[in-house]
Amino acid sequence: MYKTLRLLTAFLGVTLAGHAMADIKVTDVKGREVSLDAPAKRIVLGFYYEDFIAVAGPGAMERVVALSLSTWKDWRPNQFAAYAKAIPMIASIPDIGDTENGTFSIEKAIAAKPDLIILAAWSFDALGESVKQFDTAGIPVLTLDYNAQTVEKHVQSTLLLGKVLGSETRAQALAARYKSAMEDIDRRIAQAGPTTKKVYVELAQKGPSEVGNSYGNGMWGTLIEKLGGTNIAKGQVENWGPLSPEYVLAQQPDLIFLAGSEWLNKPQAVTIGFGADLQVARDRMQAYINRPGWETLPAVKAGNVHAIYHGGARTLSDYVYAQYIAKQLYPDAFVDIDPSSEIRDYYKTWLPIEADGVFVLPYQANGQ
Repeated sequence: MYKTLRLLTAFLGVTLAGHAMADIKVTDVKGREVSLDAPAKRIVLGFYYEDFIAVAGPGAMERVVALSLSTWKDWRPNQFAAYAKAIPMIASIPDIGDTENGTFSIEKAIAAKPDLIILAAWSFDALGESVKQFDTAGIPVLTLDYNAQTVEKHVQSTLLLGKVLGSETRAQALAARYKSAMEDIDRRIAQAGPTTKKVYVELAQKGPSEVGNSYGNGMWGTLIEKLGGTNIAKGQVENWGPLSPEYVLAQQPDLIFLAGSEWLNKPQAVTIGFGADLQVARDRMQAYINRPGWETLPAVKAGNVHAIYHGGARTLSDYVYAQYIAKQLYPDAFVDIDPSSEIRDYYKTWLPIEADGVFVLPYQANGQ
């Protein structure tokens, strides 16, 4: 009898240990099952930095043992600088490169000895078969997707982060806030009725002499369609790519959004975002407006050319930019909505830095 009890106790111990070893199980945005022993404490972070910090809460970056640095520091230098000031240890986190420029090092990621690797779905896809090296090393990989610009993927990605980080309460609150804001936008649009306005978005990075990307699917393209606008890039580019100047002129867009940011070494870019100077931004916008033929566009004639922060897309705060775009599509339905105040409130509530800068900007004073 004693021997039997010992065997039963040993069996239960193994069983319970087995459950402990898979204490957290989730299905990520790629449909992959990801298991963790406990909330991740050593993380390699590939993208979605602000969303990670918002969900994880205080001490978030103390859990990051390596990250893709250039897609944060180089793409959003002023934003990165603000976080580095608030959380100085960020500057010393090892860099593993990134898939965007082909520098991502799987060896460096593994050497950091993480218990979880967090990648954007597009980064996971870019790694191809080589991502299997993480499986061989026994390191779980979680994929997220805020790039899709859908409420479903935003909510799913947020709740996934909450689960693996052990911060489900914050994740649920953030997801609920996002969903509620987008539902409010939908309700206002439904009450306003359909619009026939055509919308053109251009990545205003290279200056007016070279046409920047527009967005057919995902990011700004998906958002415009959700808001009921007619995206002139739809069917012209798959995900992103430039439209011909002749095509843009022929389409006669009613609204133009120049997606600006804080890019390094881009002296003609529309500088918008953290630390942005309003007058410099408007001067750069003017250069685009001065393109040949643009004076004939309805958007230019009506003062409906706007700068919008490209770093704000594919984030949990992008409902603010949805509000701003919707406000241009349906001015009367959003008269009481102030996106600039909304973005400041979001940062004050969820992040360790202030939204100090210019994030949405009409070129002319009569822009709504």
